[in-house]
Amino acid sequence: MTNLQTQANAMETDVLNEVCAKADAARIAQAQLAQTNTQRKNELLNVIADALDARAGEIAAANAIDMQESAEHGMDAGKLDRLKFDVSRVAAAAQGVRHVATLPDPIGEIVRGYHLDNGLRLEQTRVPIGVLGMIYEARPNVTVDVASLCIKSGNAVLLRGGHAAERTNAAILGIIADVLREYGYDPALIASVDEYGRQGATAMMQAQGHIDLLIPRGGAGLIQTVVQNSKVPVIETGAGNVHIYVDQTGDQNKAIPIILNAKTQRVGVCNATEKLLVHQGIVETFLPQAAAALAAANVEMHADERAYEIIDKAGIDGVKLMHATDEDWDTEYLALKIGVKVVDSLNEAIEHINRHSTGHTESIIAEDYSAIEEFTSRIDSAVVMVNASTRFTDGGVFGFGAELGISTQKMHARGPMGLREMTTTKWIGYGTGQVRA
Repeated sequence: MTNLQTQANAMETDVLNEVCAKADAARIAQAQLAQTNTQRKNELLNVIADALDARAGEIAAANAIDMQESAEHGMDAGKLDRLKFDVSRVAAAAQGVRHVATLPDPIGEIVRGYHLDNGLRLEQTRVPIGVLGMIYEARPNVTVDVASLCIKSGNAVLLRGGHAAERTNAAILGIIADVLREYGYDPALIASVDEYGRQGATAMMQAQGHIDLLIPRGGAGLIQTVVQNSKVPVIETGAGNVHIYVDQTGDQNKAIPIILNAKTQRVGVCNATEKLLVHQGIVETFLPQAAAALAAANVEMHADERAYEIIDKAGIDGVKLMHATDEDWDTEYLALKIGVKVVDSLNEAIEHINRHSTGHTESIIAEDYSAIEEFTSRIDSAVVMVNASTRFTDGGVFGFGAELGISTQKMHARGPMGLREMTTTKWIGYGTGQVRA
């Protein structure tokens, strides 16, 4: 082993030790939070929201520097939009914190309970998970969302928010830390490992026994890196190769606004639609209309042979049309691009989606009840929409106030993760002297 390798290994060990120490400090702080009643947690959340509003200019100023630096380094428009955290977005995030304060507290909720024949009373109750870890990219709103959800659910969290948003996240966490100190809590409760760079993320993956659960949120590359390398249990979130299928019974007047909203309202998010499937029975009439609307919105279409021929013949002004490759069907663009495919049947649409989807969100545009029922029962994704935009897959929209992420796994958490998904359970047995025979 060379001297450089030895130095690198020593540095990694040092970072791991420091991250584990942060996690252990977070656990001590979490033990205090876990004993805090709902009223006190809600007061804390409302004060944090007020502080974010009052100091929004500080956050926005830090974000402006992050935005400029990221733009200069070639970050694309979709990711820049995710990174943006100006005064209006800070205000929206603060309102999300206030909404979390209004939600029912899951801690102490009895999941089930019953008496055994011997009189022993058993209760399964919700408790905090403990110390969470979040690894995410260029999404400062996540910092606010996760902090609020953790406080309400009684958890601590270590955050790795990525270099692009480092100044913005530091400003947010500084404000939250000030409020925590004022209310007698250790700021270690909501802490960052950004100071360690990528080594901090690696250390979080290795912090078995110190971090209870790790949640990656970002692109497919980030998520798979964490899933494949973590010794800490992981909930896999949201890469979104999202589909809309327009059935032959679909209302075309509904379909086009839905497709445009799902694709263009925010292109850099995981619930934005990436693929459009159209039933062959309506493709000649519907696809030219849909393509014209997408072209007007500056969306580049990657079309299979049948779709390409129909769109090309339509002579649409300003159309950006490309032949789709096999790779396209598995690509999450996060850009003004969409894959377009003609399918011969509902069954072909379902099979294509289940083969290529990341399990996030799919939507069907249809009026036929049997087609809708078959689609919703056979599609193997966390969320299925009917005659609605895929953009609705969001914890805030679902009434959670905020979200930890969109789980695409099949564990206790699937779909948008809110307060209940941030809890585990324990059993309590109430006896009167029973012993087992």
